[in-house]
Amino acid sequence: MVQQADVYDPNCPSRLIADHATSRWGTLVLAKLVRGTLRFGELRQEVGGVSEKMLAQTLQALERDGLVRREVHPVIPPRVDYSLTPLGTQIAERVKGLFTWIEDNLPSLVAAQEAYDARRAENV
Repeated sequence: MVQQADVYDPNCPSRLIADHATSRWGTLVLAKLVRGTLRFGELRQEVGGVSEKMLAQTLQALERDGLVRREVHPVIPPRVDYSLTPLGTQIAERVKGLFTWIEDNLPSLVAAQEAYDARRAENV
């Protein structure tokens, strides 16, 4: 039986799913897969800076959470495709929207960071 969801409760299963979906690599993988199916190597190229180990762990966690579908094709050499489930598509569209907002507002965000850093430097 699933308890009432409360992401603010550290014992709620929703917290772990939120951790996976909003992790550094989780968000980037979801946002890339919203455009369509990718193979492991393609995903690794698309998500700059991710190691094979972290990508594998991230995909496994997202698959367990029902957000990513892993399809193994019985060919030689082995071929594995990753795509979003319907639930994964829902969350990936939201993540992609957040990323679009960040990109659209980057000049203001960077200006805010620089102003903060300047104020901190004055007080040292």
